[in-house]
Amino acid sequence: MDISGQTALVTGGGSGLGEATARALAAKGARVAVLDIGLERAQAVARDIGGIALGCDVTSAEGAEAAVARAAEELGGARILVNCAGIVAGKRTVGKEGPHPLDLFRKVIEVNLVGSFNMIRLFADRAAKLEPLAGGERGVIVNTASVAAFDGQIGQVAYSASKGGVVGMTLPLARDLARSGIRVVTIAPGIFKTPMVAGMPADVQESLGEVVPFPPRLGEPSEYGALAVHIVENQMLNGETIRLDAAVRLPPK
Repeated sequence: MDISGQTALVTGGGSGLGEATARALAAKGARVAVLDIGLERAQAVARDIGGIALGCDVTSAEGAEAAVARAAEELGGARILVNCAGIVAGKRTVGKEGPHPLDLFRKVIEVNLVGSFNMIRLFADRAAKLEPLAGGERGVIVNTASVAAFDGQIGQVAYSASKGGVVGMTLPLARDLARSGIRVVTIAPGIFKTPMVAGMPADVQESLGEVVPFPPRLGEPSEYGALAVHIVENQMLNGETIRLDAAVRLPPK
């Protein structure tokens, strides 16, 4: 898909991977709606890139629908959706304080997995009604998983489960939406310089950085944004999860 002139929705667009993706899409000529639960952060990014900022809780059916509708009214029907909204929680199944809080497990699943699907269903319903572009394409969805979906560490049970769900729904989503000309691809980042990683304990961050083979560093959000742009532009990418991880395989802890 030629990105120039298209409308893109980016959840979690106020910081980290979402911000980098919003900037990368705007640099390619997209009209970008920056969606984030933190409206002030989204507004700062939107001002920089000439987009619009919309407060959006991806777990809310009504709130997400309102955000998607507002984006369509102001920028036109969206053909690009990038799901970057997410949270992390570090808790063992059974720790010193007892069993993993069930409400915390539910919250992580609700934001990372259910929230992604919520945005997908609303976006796809509208995109499927747009006129097809070259090759019959109507839209592209890029989801964010994590290498934790495949080699989750101790204390990542909720996070790994949520990201494993994102990986697991990628192919059936692509098959479901093929008749509408909508592609679905998931990126599974390794260890990136994001606010999520910055919020982890220092010893955890240090241990994560030590295991990256090459290049031996944390990933830059702009590198995620560059891959998201390529996915949108490359029509043969569909139904797949791409690890963006510098060959890292996470140890147990």
